[in-house]
Amino acid sequence: MITTHIAAMEPTLTDFLIPEPAFFGPIFTILVLALLLDAVFGDFPWLFSRIGHPVVWIGNLIGWFEKRLNRPNYSNADRLLRGAVTSLAVIFVSAMVGGLVQVISDFGGILIGIEVLLVAILVAQKGLYQHVKAVSNALKKDGIAGGRQAVSMIVGRNPDTLDEAGVSRAAIESCAENFSDGVVAPIFWYVVGGPIGICVYKAINTLDSMIGHRSDRYLYFGRFAARLDDVVNFIPARVAGVVICLAAVIGRRTNGTAAFRTMCSDAKKHKSPNAGWQEAAFAGALEIALSGPRQYGSEMVEDPYIGTGRRDLGAADIDRALKLFTTSCLLNAAWPVVIKILWVWV
Repeated sequence: MITTHIAAMEPTLTDFLIPEPAFFGPIFTILVLALLLDAVFGDFPWLFSRIGHPVVWIGNLIGWFEKRLNRPNYSNADRLLRGAVTSLAVIFVSAMVGGLVQVISDFGGILIGIEVLLVAILVAQKGLYQHVKAVSNALKKDGIAGGRQAVSMIVGRNPDTLDEAGVSRAAIESCAENFSDGVVAPIFWYVVGGPIGICVYKAINTLDSMIGHRSDRYLYFGRFAARLDDVVNFIPARVAGVVICLAAVIGRRTNGTAAFRTMCSDAKKHKSPNAGWQEAAFAGALEIALSGPRQYGSEMVEDPYIGTGRRDLGAADIDRALKLFTTSCLLNAAWPVVIKILWVWV
């Protein structure tokens, strides 16, 4: 009887902002507000230049553990165990912070703004756009020297070995991969686990970035973190690939069919079980070739090309990639709104 009465009621503005049942709560409203906040203010440089970004805090905590627990005289098994302990400790601290934000936000009212701010800080739409755009601008203004300097801020490969095509390819690959790591995955884990979910995800992702390498120092110490990052990014990476393909369908000068075809055929060529989905979708959508041989420090990595398109890339291709990225972000931000509308009306 009560259910029938509720179903017959016309939806109101309040119903849209905070739909029932309580399982949904205000989570989607908070998410939409946070994405708008990130789109306007980005990484809040005026604030975090003074107090440090939360990801930097996580990095400092990882560094503290790593300095004390990762010694070259330890056995491989010992380093593997100590790396796992480090990862679990950092994740626990991050989860506690997320839990504290959840408790404060649950009081409602203006305190929900703390949760909105947390999500806005940990989603990197505008920040990623600005870093990649800086590479395009540097190439146009200062040529290859400027492009190498700008791209060195966002990739780990040796910039001195890159020509214009290499700089452009590196920037586009960073844009593609970080669309999942910096945008889709944080949103996904926020929807799954609220503030705790997004904080835990950022901790795992930062652990992988800092110690999840195959170098002698981190091969065993960071193995647990690297495998855990593969697990938590498994679904978001594939969601990101599909979103990019959809963005390519509706975008200008992009090929949605080629994006989907290349994603299905070439994603497995990437050494990462996850990053290939976004890179292949970008390569197909823009009809270019990504990945391929590249140098990290003194080590040459002979990876296959992803995509069968042009390899002679330039600043204009970075700009095209950024348009695709922007459309992908808009589509990715739309699904919480769609869910809210469907829930209210159905």
